[in-house]
Amino acid sequence: MKVLIIGAHGKVGHLLIGELQSRNIDFVAGLRSQEQIKAYNDNNIETQFIDLTASLDSIKDSIEASGADVIVFSAGAGGAGYDRTLEIDLDGAIKTMMVAEAIGIKRYIMVSSIFSDNRSKWDASGIKPYMIAKHYADDHLRGTNLDYTIIHPGMLTDEDGTGKVQLLGTNETGSIPRVDVARALAEIIQTPTTIGKEYTFASGDQATEDVFR
Repeated sequence: MKVLIIGAHGKVGHLLIGELQSRNIDFVAGLRSQEQIKAYNDNNIETQFIDLTASLDSIKDSIEASGADVIVFSAGAGGAGYDRTLEIDLDGAIKTMMVAEAIGIKRYIMVSSIFSDNRSKWDASGIKPYMIAKHYADDHLRGTNLDYTIIHPGMLTDEDGTGKVQLLGTNETGSIPRVDVARALAEIIQTPTTIGKEYTFASGDQATEDVFR
């Protein structure tokens, strides 16, 4: 197994690198700039240039070159504007799904957001364009033939992790340290029974390995 982290320079993606290293899981960091690639290579981390705004053929070449058989999509525009959000969080995500199907990568794990499927929450979120992009990217993923898992973590924080979470109901909310989201992703990568499932979660009192199985 080799995991391609698309968006490895983001906070969750970067923390996932540490989780995979600690578990001796082979991975490649998908990055969007040569400056990022140099910095990661200097730390002996395997990298792959991926431009989510590029053509399907270009993205296909990049993903094939990574040699990965698992994709974790954790990329995002990061509040860079409505146009950029649509280009990265929606179209960029869908292009990677199309490529995965075309080249035979079955396992695909999406980092989505809490309330991405609850329109009644979008206006109050302050990030409605992001919610819309995530909603339709998730919906497209459900219609593919990929072995997907979608996670919907609560509000992300930079606090120390606890290694414990709780699943949330449709209208429940909560927060979670990014390091615990990365830990959840690592568990999901190693657990085939998470295929075809979605998890909405926040910090709680259950061990991560007991929830994502």
